[in-house]
Formats: sequence, structure tokens, C-alpha cells
Amino acid sequence: MSKPGAVSETFGCNTFSLTEMQKRLPRPIYEAIQATIASGEPLDTGFADEIAHAMKEWAVERGATHFTHWFQPLTGATAEKHDAFLSFVDGRAIERFSGSQLIQAEPDASSFPSGGMRSTFEARGYTAWDPTSPAFLVENEHGSTLTIPSVFVSYTGEALDKKTPLLRSMRELGRAARAVLELMGRPTKGVASTLGAEQEYFLVHRDLFKLRPDLEVTGRTVIGTTPPKGQQMEDNYFGTIDDRALDFMGEVEAEAWNLGIPVKTRHNEVAPHQYEAAPVFQPINVSSDQNHLLMDIMRKVARRRNLAVLFHEKPFAGVNGSGKHNNWSMADAEGRNLLEPGDNPDQNVEFLFFLSSVLRAVHHRATLLRASIASAGNDHRLGANEAPPAIISVFLGDRVTEILDTLLAGKDVSAVQDQVIQTGIEVLPEVVKDNTDRNRTSPFAFTGNKFEFRAVGSGQSNSMPMAWLNLAVAEALDEMWSRLKGRLENGEERNEAILAVVKEVYADAKPVVFNGNNYADEWVTEAERRGLPNLVNTPMALASLVEDEAKEFASKYGMLQPHELDARYVILLEKYNRMIDIEAVQAIRMAKTGVLPAAYAQQAVMAEAWKGVKKLDIDSSAQKEELETYCGLVNETLLAIDGVRQALANAPDEEEAPEKADWCVSTTIPAMDRLREVCDTLERRTDEELWPFPSYHALLFQ
Repeated sequence: MSKPGAVSETFGCNTFSLTEMQKRLPRPIYEAIQATIASGEPLDTGFADEIAHAMKEWAVERGATHFTHWFQPLTGATAEKHDAFLSFVDGRAIERFSGSQLIQAEPDASSFPSGGMRSTFEARGYTAWDPTSPAFLVENEHGSTLTIPSVFVSYTGEALDKKTPLLRSMRELGRAARAVLELMGRPTKGVASTLGAEQEYFLVHRDLFKLRPDLEVTGRTVIGTTPPKGQQMEDNYFGTIDDRALDFMGEVEAEAWNLGIPVKTRHNEVAPHQYEAAPVFQPINVSSDQNHLLMDIMRKVARRRNLAVLFHEKPFAGVNGSGKHNNWSMADAEGRNLLEPGDNPDQNVEFLFFLSSVLRAVHHRATLLRASIASAGNDHRLGANEAPPAIISVFLGDRVTEILDTLLAGKDVSAVQDQVIQTGIEVLPEVVKDNTDRNRTSPFAFTGNKFEFRAVGSGQSNSMPMAWLNLAVAEALDEMWSRLKGRLENGEERNEAILAVVKEVYADAKPVVFNGNNYADEWVTEAERRGLPNLVNTPMALASLVEDEAKEFASKYGMLQPHELDARYVILLEKYNRMIDIEAVQAIRMAKTGVLPAAYAQQAVMAEAWKGVKKLDIDSSAQKEELETYCGLVNETLLAIDGVRQALANAPDEEEAPEKADWCVSTTIPAMDRLREVCDTLERRTDEELWPFPSYHALLFQ
């Protein structure tokens, strides 16, 4: 086996990075791009031809034959259309890539979800280059493709993607945070929101995956019973990574590093065959792009290794689901993390100010944050024993909470001291406690110098959850800026004025702070007492998007106009309804063509065995009872199949999306649950040789 080289030697070799730009571009153009990335300054389009030429030369040197604008339509995935560099001059073939081709392309806008913003006959839409996210090369056996991160808008200017709102929210957060820092006497050239997205996933044998039509079609098992041993022994988390998974991870990491994706951590997760990859933080739009790219890499590597990677939030019932833990923070142009407490968080008044702005944001805009993570897949996960509940709350940890409570009580916060963990072993060094513990049950947890939005689903895009979070914090900072400005103009001392605003904001937002067990039934009751919303399913959560207050909020900050929010509501509801329909049809098909034939065969074997015993004139009552029970289950399966069929037949039309979504919750899903219950009972009573689908045991332990 050859020895791999140092990661630092090849990291980012397939990205058109600032380092590469510095080598290939005139200094004024390089500095202009650098300013655009660092502080959001507009890039002069007059530089486009030179940038495009340099980008093309770099790409062609590395085997590129095509280029594509790569964007995030409202499907939740990514999209791309490839064009060759090939051009002809006087009949001679040459490679050419112009500035206009770099800046803009024109995919068909009518074939993507638009929620009514585009009609079939209104096909024109535009992709536009995002210069703040680096272009990269996607390699294949025939060469490579220059891939240009882009936004996607309609001919009339509507955002038809998830990235445009994210970029707008970044602009607003940067503006609001800069204004606050300037008022505090510490001006900066810019403030950026940052993100490190931990990605959870399952790996299973592709041969077994292909024998599970539900996994192939829906991403989850619509029938299937848990094995005797799943994760209850708690022996998988951080356990030794098996060679097959480790080889997969190594290949994924090698490709990711070449593309500048700073994947740093890998480990076993709680469930069998479940894993996690965690990168270092990046600017939030770059991190979102890279997370999409990382999932694509995982899918490709899995296929090459005869594996299947599962990103569904709950692929296996009764087994931990998967999330995408979004570690979010803010940093100024000088590289200072605004959520870094420092050695004395009680004395770091700026930290307390920005921390309380996040509390205000989450408390005030909890319903929109909940809507941003709503999906049919995540409904299976939220509130289960491994995932945060649908109630959005914030974990701060005892020490930070104590500081804020002490401030609220009007006492001296300097009395809150650091603590040391006593190990009781003399040879070990002292372990200083962090400012917070870890709380895996919280949907939104402060983890020392960042917030971890844990409720985002594994298969979801980060863009919209982060866009709503950015915008909510921008709104909070604007309000707090106004309060602080008033106090300073009234002659209050800087630190006293900052702490006074923090105290006011914390007093209002304190109900959203909960450091206990979010899984406990008591928390639901307590959250209701505190007035926190509990939007338990996707239709309830998505309704928040079309409330007048949400529309006013999004349009005030220029992130989305009211009709753009209406469109997203329609798209997300339609997606929910269609996924439930697909799952229901798949469940019926598997039950009729797989479960029932196996059950009939088992039933015949049992009946023949009972007849044989009965002829011997010995007691066979127990066997008869078992046969009767099994026959009853077969009959219940037939009735349950008909129940799902009737639920589908009687559902409101697709055009009535809200009514159909309510029907899915009240009728279709319970009917599917009943069908699953009887099918799973049959599986536990049927000869393994007769059962037509790979079991959970085979999927999770082979």
C-alpha cells in the first residue's frame, strides 16, 4: 500500500482558490475579488473576461472539457447543465470561456418547482455566478467539469432557489452586526456568519439496498421490524470503525480535501452502520455549497464501493435517525468570533450582547426556524429519543445561564467562577470545565463559542434554516442597536449601557432557555406553560411561512417577498404530500407482492404441519391456536392494505395542498402505520427463508 502524502500538499487543488487567483490574475483584479469575498463589496463586471480566461486556463490544464453553473433549486437538491468549452474560429476548434458565460447562464425555469411563480410557457430563468464561493472541478473518467456555484432567479427577478435568500440574509446580518460594533466603538470592515455542518449518514450493502424497494424509492423502510439487538447496548457510538466504512471515509475525505472541503472529524454514530463527518467552519454560503458537494461525493464513492449511503432522517424505525448539526457563529473581518466568551465571559460585555441577540432571535422567530426544518422525513425524527423535539428551545449551560440570571437579578456577575473537574488521578492534568456542558436533546445549543442547530435533517439543505437564523439575528441586533443607541445618547457609560440592554433582552427571551432533558414528557407541559410553540408535524410548521407577520418580516429585510413565501409554502406542502403518497403506494405494493405471498406460503406450511399432527390423535391445540393467530394476521394485513388504498382514494386533490396535507396527517399516515404494524408482526412470525426483503439484522449487521 502506497503511503499517502500530507493533506496540506493537495488540499484545495481542485478549487479555483484565492491562492490560484493570485497566481493568475492581475493584482487589481485579485484584490477586488478578495474584497468581495472578505467584506461583500460588489465586483466590477468589467473584470469578468480576465477572470473567466484565467479560470478556463486553470481548468483546462487540469483536464476540464466542460463548465456548468451549479445551483440549488427548490427541489432541495442541486442542479447543473454542462456546456463544452468548445468554440470554432475560422473552422478551427478552440477552447473559449467568456466573462458573460461566467457571470450568467440560462436554464429552463419552468421545469423546476416554482409554486406558481413560473408557468410552463414562461421558461426563462437565469443562473448567476456567486463570486464568494470558489469554483471547483468535478472529475470523471472522461475529464472534469468546471463547476461554478450560482444563484437561480426568474426572468422577473424572483428567487427560484435556496441560495439567493441565504446570501440576502448574510448581507443583512453583516450590516446589522457591523452597525452594532461601530456603535460599541469597534468598527470593522465586515461581519460574516459562519457554519460547520456535521453530516450524519448510514452505510449499507448496495446488494441488500437493491432488494429493498422502499429504501430505493423513499429513502426509508416503510415496513421492517427491529432486530433483538439494535443500539440498546450503547456500544457503537465512537466505537472502532470497521475497515469497510473506514475505506469509504478515506476515499470520501481524499476527494473532499481536493475540493477544499475541510472535513476534520469522522466517527461511528449511535446506531449500527451509522456514521458522522464533521468539517471545520467556513463562511456560511461556502459551507452550504460544500455540504451539498460532500453528500454528492458520498453517493458516488458508495456506488463505487458497492455500498449505499442513506441520508433520510429516519431510514430504520426504532433505530436512531440522522441529523445535520449546524454549528453557527459570527466573525468580524479581523477574524474575531463574536460568540467567543473569552476567559471571563461575565466581563465580556460584547459577547453577552451578541449571545442575547441570538436568544431574542430564536425566541421571537421560533416558528420560522421550525418551518425551515420541516419535512416528511424529519417528522419521523423530531421528538424521538435521539433527536431534538419540535419545540424550539435554547440550551446555554449552567455557567452562562448563571451569569445572565445573576445579571437579571441585579447582582455582581464577577462572583461566577471557573471550575475544575476533579479526576481523582494524580498523574492526570487538571481539566478546566468549559463554559457549557453538552446537551444532545436540545434543538439549539450553545457549545462554547457557537450555537449548534441540531434539529436540521440529514438530507436537508442548510441554506434555508441558516437564512432564517441569520435574518432573525439581524432583526434582533437592529432592535438592540436602537436600545443601545438611546442609552448612549443619554450619557450612559458604554459597558453599563450594553449590560442594561442585555438584561432587558434576556428578561424577554428567558422562556426559550431550557437546560434540561428535552425528551422528557414534562418538558412538553412546561414549554406550553412558557408559551413556546409546539408544531408537531410539517403541515403545522409550514403554515408559519404564510402568516402576515412572517411575510412582513421577510420582505422588510429584502430576503423574500410575500408571493415568494407563498410559493415556497405551496412547494413544500406539495413535496410533503407527494412523499406521503409515494410511501403509501410503496407500502401497498410491498405488502401485496412480497409480504402476502410469503405469508400465504408460511400459512400453508403451518396448516399442513397441523393437519399432520392432528392425524396422530395427539394434543395440537397450541399449534391450531398459532395457525389461527397467523391466519388472523394475514386477514388484518388485507384489511390494512385496503385502509391505505382507501386513504389514498379519498384524499383531497393535489391542488388543495393544505387540505391534503391535513388528510395525510389524520388519515393516510395512521393507515400506513397500521399496515406496517401487521406486516412487522408477520415478519417476526415468518420463516426467514420465505421473507422476501432483507431484514434489519441483515441491513445493520452485515
